[in-house]
Amino acid sequence: MTVISDRQRAPIYEGTRIPQPIPTMLRVSQELRETGDVMTVNFGPNHPSTHGVLRLVVDLNGENVVGLYAVIGYLHTGFEKNMEAKSWWKAITYAPRIDYLSFQNNELVFVLAAEKLLAMEVPEKAQWMRTCLCELNRIHSHLVWLATAALELGAISMFWYCFRERETVLDLFELVAGFRMHTRYFQVGGLAEDIPRGFFPEAQKFVDWFPHALDDYEAMLGRNRIWLERTEGIGLLSADDAIALGQSGPVLRASGVDWDLRKVEPYLAYGAVDFDVPVYPQGDVYARFRVHMDEMLQSNRIVAQCLDRLEAMEGEPWTSDDRKVVLPPREELHTSMESLIYHFKIVTEGYRVPEGEVYVAVESPRGELACYVASDGGPRPWRVKFRAPSFAALEATATCMSDALIADMIAIVGSLDTVMGEVDR
Repeated sequence: MTVISDRQRAPIYEGTRIPQPIPTMLRVSQELRETGDVMTVNFGPNHPSTHGVLRLVVDLNGENVVGLYAVIGYLHTGFEKNMEAKSWWKAITYAPRIDYLSFQNNELVFVLAAEKLLAMEVPEKAQWMRTCLCELNRIHSHLVWLATAALELGAISMFWYCFRERETVLDLFELVAGFRMHTRYFQVGGLAEDIPRGFFPEAQKFVDWFPHALDDYEAMLGRNRIWLERTEGIGLLSADDAIALGQSGPVLRASGVDWDLRKVEPYLAYGAVDFDVPVYPQGDVYARFRVHMDEMLQSNRIVAQCLDRLEAMEGEPWTSDDRKVVLPPREELHTSMESLIYHFKIVTEGYRVPEGEVYVAVESPRGELACYVASDGGPRPWRVKFRAPSFAALEATATCMSDALIADMIAIVGSLDTVMGEVDR
C-alpha cells in the first residue's frame, strides 16, 4: 500500500547524493578547507541524542555540515564469537541482546536458522504465537524510537505517552515468559512454555486501546507546526540511493520502495494474516515518521488476528516432540529416567546440528535482519554472523546529511533508527 501525503515537500533530488569515493564519508573539498572557515567538532559519543554511543566527526562551515564520518566500535561486545563458543541451546540468549529493542526478532532469526539446519517442523500454534510476539516487539521498538526522536526535538510529552504503551507491551512479555525483555521464549522447535490463559484478555485490552493511543500521538505531532518544520524536506534519501546503500525497513519504504519480507518472502504466519505495508515516496525525516506510525497500526492489526487464531488453538502442541532437541516436560523429570537424561544432556552438552550452512532473513523493526550460521555437525555453531539493518542504515548518514544544517543533524540521525548494540555487535 503506497500512502502519499498531500503536504507540500521539497522534491526528491535528481541523480545521486552518495559521497565519492567513500560512500559513508562526506568529505570537505580542499578549496573550502583552505579558506580556514571550516571547524571540526565531535558529536558524541553520547546518549540519547546519537541513539547510543555513536561518534560523528563533523566539519562545519558556519551552520552548514560540509563534512561527516561516523566512528563506531564503542559498544563492541563480541556477541557473534561468544555464540560460537556456546552450545546451540545456550547461544539463543545472546541473540536478543544484539538489538535490545528488537529482542524478540533477533531471538527468532537465530532459532529459525537452527531449525532450518535441523529440518525441524514447528507446530502451527508456535508459529502463530511467534508472529504475535514479533509484532508486539515491533510496536515496542517503534514506540521507543518515536519517544526518543520526539524528545530530541523538544517534544518531551511524546516520551511519556509512548512509554505508557511501552510499559503495557512489556507487561505482556512478562506475562508470557516471566521477563520483560530478552525473554528466551522462542526455542528451537517451538516455544519455551505454553501460552498462559491470562495472556489473551490482557493482550486484547491492549489491541483495543492502542489505536486511541496512536490518535493521541497524531494529535501531538502529526499537525504540529514545529514538528513539521523540523522534519519535512530534510534528510533526503532517494529510492535509487537507498537501494544502492543497502537500506531496508522503514528507511527504504520511506524512500518509496515497496519491500517488506513479511509480504515478499512470508515466514511464520505472515502469509495468513491481512495487513498493509506503508510506503511513502518523499524520502525525508517526516516520511520515516509516517512509516513508523502506520506500521504500528498495521502491527496491531496482525496481533488482533493472531489472538483470534490462537484462542481457537487451545490444547494444541506448542513445541516439537523431538526429545533430542527439545527439553522434556518438567513434570516428567520426577518419574522418567529417560526424560531426565535427555534434559541433562541438552542443558550440559547440547544437541548436535547437522553439518551445513544457512542464511535466514526476517523483517525486524529496523529492516532486513538476517543470520548466517554454519555447522560442522557438533554441539556448537561453527560460524555465526548477523546482517544488522542498523549497520546498513548508518551507512546512509553521510548521504542524508548532504546540504544539511547542524540543527537538523539530530533529527536526521534519529530518523534512521539505529541501535548501536546491533551496529557494533
